[in-house]
Amino acid sequence: MRAHTADQVREAESGLLDGLPQDALMQRAAHGLAYAILDLLGSAYGRRVLLLVGSGDNGGDALHAGAVLARRGVQVSAWLLSERAHERGLAALQRAGGRVVTGMPDLAPDLVVDGIVGIGGRPGLKPAAREAIAAVADVPIVSVDLPSGVDADTGETTGLPGDHVAALLTVTFGTHKVAHLVDPAATACGSVHLVDLGLDLPEPAAEALQPADVAALLPRPDLHAQKYTRGVVGVRAGSTAYPGAGLLSVAGAACGLAGMVRYVGDRSVLELVHTQHPEVVGEGRVQAWVVGSGSGDGVTETLAAALDDDVPTVVDADALQHAPHGRVDTILTPHAGELSRMLDVERAVIEAHPLIHARRAAEQYGAVVLLKGRRTLIAHPDGRVRVTTTGTPWLATAGAGDVLGGVIGALAAAGLTPYGAASLGSWLHGAAATLASQEGPVVAGDVARAVPRVVGALLAGAGMEESSP
Repeated sequence: MRAHTADQVREAESGLLDGLPQDALMQRAAHGLAYAILDLLGSAYGRRVLLLVGSGDNGGDALHAGAVLARRGVQVSAWLLSERAHERGLAALQRAGGRVVTGMPDLAPDLVVDGIVGIGGRPGLKPAAREAIAAVADVPIVSVDLPSGVDADTGETTGLPGDHVAALLTVTFGTHKVAHLVDPAATACGSVHLVDLGLDLPEPAAEALQPADVAALLPRPDLHAQKYTRGVVGVRAGSTAYPGAGLLSVAGAACGLAGMVRYVGDRSVLELVHTQHPEVVGEGRVQAWVVGSGSGDGVTETLAAALDDDVPTVVDADALQHAPHGRVDTILTPHAGELSRMLDVERAVIEAHPLIHARRAAEQYGAVVLLKGRRTLIAHPDGRVRVTTTGTPWLATAGAGDVLGGVIGALAAAGLTPYGAASLGSWLHGAAATLASQEGPVVAGDVARAVPRVVGALLAGAGMEESSP
């Protein structure tokens, strides 16, 4: 899934509009929007739809779609939130039998269409829009292109209650926008439906891997593979105080994506590892390290020893405060609280602006940064970003991050780049949690055990459905 910025979309639309009749592109968008609304309504005749219409082309899309709905028998009303509205769209709606209202109709609508602000909007709503959104609070909303009140390019909102639309469905055009992928705006989008406009688009500003992408990128053993050629991943994690962190890091690393796992660390943890993972061996050469989870006071020495090997290193938990700068082979995996300490920025600010801070951290540290969250962000120092859309809220459980670090380390040992290992590992981790959860609680060990089943399904061509956004 490729996502673009507002400027990229405008440029692509401008190129396509050359030679097309007036409003041709808007008509394509409006018909796609109308058909998506009809699918959601389930029927047309006698259903009631209220359009919330702003002054720009976003309002024009809503008005033209309203005209299509009215011709199908839907009772369409347009609440104009500005003194100016798209003239041709408004005329089309009225010719089709739609009407203009100055507030909430006497008969409550079955559905509201948010055509207030488009991709040019910034976080927040004007007073008239906030009042309208408050008036329709109990009615499902379909947003046109983006929920009004969010930033298309960053996924940011003001954070104030009622200052952006919360949609059941967002119908977007031409391409996904960054806000469809990145929280907090992604949460406000509901389900996202893309209407193809045939745009010639540049490289995306962000992307989200799909099952076919993951299957194509997964490392596969060849006919002559042996354990060393498939990669050896080392784990330096856990301590007497936190043995479970080491055990779960090993569980993630031992998911089968690398040929061998080595554990180097506390003897008590090693005994637990050998009890549950007898295939794990001791110190020796590795192609990647996983360091930091539960390491406690010895973390500086542990991290230094791993970095001395000059191989890709997953730096997590306790080790993040000692993460090196300028090591392009490192993968830093903080949650918002850890990143706040790394950047000396308040956690609330990180959570309100995750994309900006993930990119800032990647540039500042010169490393791949994986910022954990409902929509995990993987940022490369060159500005590339991937967003993980797999997962389940049940994945918010102790030890899940330890497993994630192990999975990423295994992929790095198997030969993926740090950026590839982080983004594929995060996708597999989320998909495994969804599979293990079965819509109910899950613990970290269950996630690790489900990874091979996810990989097997992908390689068999069955694919894995992503969780609902």
